[in-house]
Amino acid sequence: MTVFQYELFDGMGLAELIKKKEVKKEEVIEAATAKIERINPELNAVIHKTYEHQKVESENATPFAGVPILLKDIIQEIKGEPITSGSRALRGYIAKEDSEFVSRMRGTGTRFLGVTNVPELALMGITEPVHYGPSRNPWNTDHTPGGSSGGSAAAVASGMVPIAGANDGGGSIRIPAAFTGLFGLKPSRGRTPVGKRLGRHWQGASADHVLTRTVRDSAYMLDLLKGHEKGAAFHAPPFDHSYLESMNKEFNRPMKIAFSVASPIGTEVHPECKEAVMKTARLLEGMGHEVTEKNAPVDGQKIAKSYITMYFGEVAAALASMEEILGRKVTRMDVEPTTWLLGLLGKVTSAEEWVLSLREWDIASYAMESFHENFDFYVTPATAFPASRIGELDPSPSEKRLISMVGRFGLGGLVKKAGIVDTIIENSLKRTPFTQLANLTGQPAMSVPLHMTADGLPIGVQFMAAGGREDLLYQMAGTFEQTEYWQDVKKNPMFLK
Repeated sequence: MTVFQYELFDGMGLAELIKKKEVKKEEVIEAATAKIERINPELNAVIHKTYEHQKVESENATPFAGVPILLKDIIQEIKGEPITSGSRALRGYIAKEDSEFVSRMRGTGTRFLGVTNVPELALMGITEPVHYGPSRNPWNTDHTPGGSSGGSAAAVASGMVPIAGANDGGGSIRIPAAFTGLFGLKPSRGRTPVGKRLGRHWQGASADHVLTRTVRDSAYMLDLLKGHEKGAAFHAPPFDHSYLESMNKEFNRPMKIAFSVASPIGTEVHPECKEAVMKTARLLEGMGHEVTEKNAPVDGQKIAKSYITMYFGEVAAALASMEEILGRKVTRMDVEPTTWLLGLLGKVTSAEEWVLSLREWDIASYAMESFHENFDFYVTPATAFPASRIGELDPSPSEKRLISMVGRFGLGGLVKKAGIVDTIIENSLKRTPFTQLANLTGQPAMSVPLHMTADGLPIGVQFMAAGGREDLLYQMAGTFEQTEYWQDVKKNPMFLK
C-alpha cells in the first residue's frame, strides 16, 4: 500500500490531489503500476504494458494531469505500441501513429499505462480471445466482465485505473459496464473522433469513449474529447455547454419515461434483469417522473438482422485490411473459427442486402426520433442475463464441427441458403438484445449500476435518450449516483486487494 489509498480516488480526485501537490504524479503512477502487477495475473485485463513516463507539454495545466489510464486493443492506436485487435494474426504489429481519440486523450494530460484485452476484432459480448485468454470479472473471477471492452471494464472495476478507453459498436461499453458495476455511456454518433483518415467505424454504429467508476469522470472526459473531426462522416447535434455541469442540475419538470423488459427479438430475459428495470421504474415514479411501460416503435427482428448484416460485411472487410498489413492472404488458420465463418458470410452478402440493411437503420432512426418527441428516456435492461461463466458461451461440439466444416470448405453461401443465419442472430444476441438499437440509430445510451443479483453480480439498467442528448443522460445518472441505489464498485473482492 502506498502513502495514500490510490484506489479510492476517481480520475478527477487524483488530478485534484496532484494539482494541490498533496501527492506527486510519480506516486500515483507507482501506485497504479503496482496494482496492475499485483492483480492483473488474476484478471488478465491488461495484455500489453507501456508504463509511459514521457513528459507532456504544459502537463500541469491539463485537466487530468498525471492520471493513469489504459486504452483498448482496437482502434485506440498509440504510436509505437502494439495494436492487435485481439488477434494472433496481428501479433507484432506496431501502430504508426496515434489515433485521433488517443491524440485528444493525450491532451487531457493522462498517462497511458497499457492496453486492455478484447475478443478478436471486438466481435463478442464476452472477452475470451484465443490469443490472450479470457479476462475475468473482479466480482467473481469465474465470470466474464463482458465485451468487447471487457479488459477495460475489469481494470477499472478492480481499481487498477479510474478510467479506461472503450468503444461501442453494439453494446461494447454498456455490456461490460453492466457486468462489472461501472458507469458506461455510448455517445451520440459523431460526438467523439474515429480517425485519422477514417470517417466512420462500423458504418457509424461504433463510438469511442471511456469506462469509469464515477459519472463525473465520464462527463468531463466527454467534454474534453468531443468536437469536430476532419473527414468525419457524421456530426452529432451541437452541444456548447458542459456535460460535467449537466450531471449536477436538477430536472426542471417531471421527465417522461418509457420502459420495457421485453427482449426485442422475442428471447428470454432473466428475472433479475427484469427486476432491475421494474425497480428503477418504481424509483423514477417515486422521484415524480411520468413512467409508462411501452416498447420502442421498431421491428426488433429487422433491427437484429440489419445489425448482423453489417457485422458480416465489416468482418470480411477487416480480414481484407489484415491482408494489407500482413502483405499476404489471410487464411482460416490466422483467426478464430467463428471470425473466419463471419468473414465468409460477409463475402456472400450482396450489395443489395447491405443497402437494404442500412435502410432499416434510417427507418429505426426516424421512428425513435418521433418516439422521443413524447418520451425523454427509454429504459430497458442493459443485458438480458447476468454475466456468464468463463467458457459457458463456447460453441457446442456440434457447432464447432459445423463451423470447422464451413470454414474448411468455404461454405458461407450454403450456410445462408440453409437458413442458419437466423440461428446465428439469435445465438449472438439473445443474451444482449437491448443495446444494438442505439448503435444503429446513433442515439446516446448508458448503463447505470442499479442492481445486484442474489449471487453478488452487478446488473446494469440501460437509459436511451434522443440523439445529441447526452446531457440528459448525465443529468439522470448524476441524480442516481447520489442515492443508495447506486451499486458501490468498491465492494468487489479485487478492489482493495
